[in-house]
Amino acid sequence: MVDPGEKITSTLKREFMEEALNFLECSEIEREKSKSMIEKFFNDGYEVYRGYVDDHRNTDNAWMETVAVNFHDESGTSVGAFPLSAGDDAANVHWMDISKDLLLYASHNDLIAKVVAKHSAHW
Repeated sequence: MVDPGEKITSTLKREFMEEALNFLECSEIEREKSKSMIEKFFNDGYEVYRGYVDDHRNTDNAWMETVAVNFHDESGTSVGAFPLSAGDDAANVHWMDISKDLLLYASHNDLIAKVVAKHSAHW
């Protein structure tokens, strides 16, 4: 979730560091190294979708909207090299292969299909 007045790119960086790198529990040296790599990686992304999404929390009076951005690590040497560690309120975080058969939440399959098409990939 984006905090009031916060830019989406700042939210992405903050959430990735907190949820996927357990940033709050890292040493100061690890934090600085991670911050630098995250800043560089999240500098250039492709906006996949912006707007209303199908979500079980939607009602006639309130609904979820999202911005999905693809940040691609072609070689796997930047973000792909991070040792993931669940932090804050993340229960389990890990890199994984995806396929069309994977059961994902709400409209996430549609968002991934757009990324797959952009990269002329197969899933």
